[in-house]
Amino acid sequence: MSLWCYRAVACFNNRLLMLTLKSLHIIFMVTWFAGLFYLPRLFVYHAMTHDQEGIDRFKVMERKLFYGIMTPGAILTIVSGFWLWLGWGFSGGWLHVKLLFVAVLIAYHLWCGKLLVDFRKEQNRHSHIWYRWFNEFPVLILAAVVFLVVMKPF
Repeated sequence: MSLWCYRAVACFNNRLLMLTLKSLHIIFMVTWFAGLFYLPRLFVYHAMTHDQEGIDRFKVMERKLFYGIMTPGAILTIVSGFWLWLGWGFSGGWLHVKLLFVAVLIAYHLWCGKLLVDFRKEQNRHSHIWYRWFNEFPVLILAAVVFLVVMKPF
Protein backbone atom coordinates (compact mmCIF):
# COMPACT_ATOMS: atom_id res chain seq x y z
CA MET A 1 0.00 0.00 0.00
CA SER A 2 1.25 3.46 -0.79
CA LEU A 3 2.05 6.14 1.79
CA TRP A 4 -1.02 8.06 0.62
CA CYS A 5 -3.27 5.11 1.53
CA TYR A 6 -1.76 4.80 5.00
CA ARG A 7 -2.30 8.51 5.59
CA ALA A 8 -5.88 8.31 4.34
CA VAL A 9 -6.64 5.37 6.64
CA ALA A 10 -4.99 7.12 9.61
CA CYS A 11 -6.96 10.30 8.91
CA PHE A 12 -10.20 8.33 8.65
CA ASN A 13 -9.47 6.46 11.88
CA ASN A 14 -8.63 9.70 13.70
CA ARG A 15 -11.82 11.36 12.42
CA LEU A 16 -13.87 8.29 13.40
CA LEU A 17 -12.31 8.35 16.87
CA MET A 18 -13.08 12.05 17.32
CA LEU A 19 -16.67 11.68 16.09
CA THR A 20 -17.15 8.75 18.46
CA LEU A 21 -15.72 10.83 21.29
CA LYS A 22 -17.97 13.75 20.34
CA SER A 23 -21.00 11.43 20.43
CA LEU A 24 -19.98 10.12 23.85
CA HIS A 25 -19.47 13.69 25.06
CA ILE A 26 -23.05 14.52 24.07
CA ILE A 27 -24.39 11.36 25.74
CA PHE A 28 -22.50 12.14 28.97
CA MET A 29 -23.74 15.74 28.85
CA VAL A 30 -27.34 14.59 28.45
CA THR A 31 -26.88 12.24 31.42
CA TRP A 32 -25.46 15.05 33.53
CA PHE A 33 -28.26 17.42 32.58
CA ALA A 34 -30.91 14.79 33.29
CA GLY A 35 -29.64 14.78 36.86
CA LEU A 36 -29.34 18.56 37.00
CA PHE A 37 -32.99 18.81 35.95
CA TYR A 38 -34.32 16.00 38.14
CA LEU A 39 -32.47 16.42 41.45
CA PRO A 40 -33.87 19.91 42.17
CA ARG A 41 -37.32 18.55 41.24
CA LEU A 42 -36.82 15.85 43.88
CA PHE A 43 -35.85 18.65 46.29
CA VAL A 44 -39.20 20.33 45.54
CA TYR A 45 -41.13 17.23 46.58
CA HIS A 46 -38.80 16.47 49.47
CA ALA A 47 -39.36 19.97 50.87
CA MET A 48 -43.13 19.34 50.70
CA THR A 49 -42.94 15.95 52.48
CA HIS A 50 -43.54 15.62 56.21
CA ASP A 51 -43.84 11.89 56.86
CA GLN A 52 -40.63 10.07 57.81
CA GLU A 53 -41.14 7.25 55.31
CA GLY A 54 -41.40 9.76 52.44
CA ILE A 55 -38.42 11.76 53.71
CA ASP A 56 -36.28 8.61 53.90
CA ARG A 57 -37.34 7.60 50.38
CA PHE A 58 -36.34 10.99 48.97
CA LYS A 59 -32.96 10.81 50.72
CA VAL A 60 -32.22 7.49 48.98
CA MET A 61 -33.42 8.72 45.58
CA GLU A 62 -31.42 11.95 45.82
CA ARG A 63 -28.23 10.17 46.94
CA LYS A 64 -28.43 7.58 44.15
CA LEU A 65 -29.13 10.23 41.52
CA PHE A 66 -26.33 12.53 42.66
CA TYR A 67 -23.61 9.93 43.17
CA GLY A 68 -24.71 7.28 40.67
CA ILE A 69 -25.78 9.37 37.67
CA MET A 70 -25.06 13.09 37.96
CA THR A 71 -21.50 13.01 39.23
CA PRO A 72 -20.25 10.30 36.83
CA GLY A 73 -22.05 12.15 34.00
CA ALA A 74 -20.34 15.41 34.99
CA ILE A 75 -16.90 13.83 35.23
CA LEU A 76 -17.25 12.00 31.91
CA THR A 77 -18.57 15.16 30.22
CA ILE A 78 -15.60 17.19 31.42
CA VAL A 79 -13.03 14.51 30.59
CA SER A 80 -14.43 13.86 27.11
CA GLY A 81 -14.69 17.61 26.45
CA PHE A 82 -11.07 18.07 27.44
CA TRP A 83 -10.06 15.15 25.20
CA LEU A 84 -12.00 16.67 22.29
CA TRP A 85 -10.24 19.97 22.83
CA LEU A 86 -6.85 18.20 22.77
CA GLY A 87 -7.77 16.25 19.63
CA TRP A 88 -9.40 18.98 17.59
CA GLY A 89 -7.90 22.09 19.13
CA PHE A 90 -11.10 24.11 19.26
CA SER A 91 -10.55 27.81 19.85
CA GLY A 92 -12.35 31.10 19.71
CA GLY A 93 -14.34 33.35 21.95
CA TRP A 94 -17.34 31.02 21.90
CA LEU A 95 -15.24 28.31 23.55
CA HIS A 96 -14.16 30.62 26.35
CA VAL A 97 -17.78 31.54 27.04
CA LYS A 98 -18.78 27.86 26.91
CA LEU A 99 -16.05 26.98 29.42
CA LEU A 100 -17.32 29.76 31.67
CA PHE A 101 -20.80 28.21 31.52
CA VAL A 102 -19.30 24.78 32.28
CA ALA A 103 -17.61 26.27 35.35
CA VAL A 104 -20.97 27.72 36.43
CA LEU A 105 -22.58 24.29 35.94
CA ILE A 106 -19.89 22.68 38.06
CA ALA A 107 -20.62 25.22 40.81
CA TYR A 108 -24.36 24.51 40.47
CA HIS A 109 -23.65 20.76 40.66
CA LEU A 110 -21.63 21.27 43.85
CA TRP A 111 -24.40 23.46 45.26
CA CYS A 112 -26.85 20.62 44.59
CA GLY A 113 -24.49 18.35 46.54
CA LYS A 114 -24.53 20.82 49.45
CA LEU A 115 -28.33 20.91 49.38
CA LEU A 116 -28.37 17.10 49.32
CA VAL A 117 -26.25 17.04 52.49
CA ASP A 118 -28.60 19.58 54.12
CA PHE A 119 -31.58 17.33 53.37
CA ARG A 120 -29.70 14.26 54.59
CA LYS A 121 -28.99 16.04 57.90
CA GLU A 122 -32.59 17.32 57.92
CA GLN A 123 -31.32 20.90 57.87
CA ASN A 124 -33.11 22.15 54.75
CA ARG A 125 -33.68 25.90 54.90
CA HIS A 126 -35.59 26.45 51.65
CA SER A 127 -39.21 26.14 50.62
CA HIS A 128 -40.51 24.05 47.74
CA ILE A 129 -41.11 27.32 45.86
CA TRP A 130 -37.44 28.25 46.17
CA TYR A 131 -36.49 24.85 44.73
CA ARG A 132 -38.90 25.35 41.83
CA TRP A 133 -36.97 28.48 40.85
CA PHE A 134 -33.63 26.81 41.56
CA ASN A 135 -34.67 24.03 39.17
CA GLU A 136 -34.95 26.43 36.22
CA PHE A 137 -31.34 27.61 36.19
CA PRO A 138 -29.76 24.70 34.24
CA VAL A 139 -32.30 25.22 31.44
CA LEU A 140 -30.85 28.67 30.79
CA ILE A 141 -27.30 27.36 30.78
CA LEU A 142 -28.20 24.48 28.46
CA ALA A 143 -29.84 26.84 25.95
CA ALA A 144 -26.86 29.19 26.01
CA VAL A 145 -24.32 26.38 25.54
CA VAL A 146 -26.23 24.76 22.68
CA PHE A 147 -26.50 28.07 20.82
CA LEU A 148 -22.80 28.78 21.41
CA VAL A 149 -21.68 25.39 20.14
CA VAL A 150 -23.94 25.34 17.09
CA MET A 151 -23.57 28.96 15.99
CA LYS A 152 -20.03 29.74 17.23
CA PRO A 153 -20.89 33.46 17.10
CA PHE A 154 -17.38 34.73 17.92
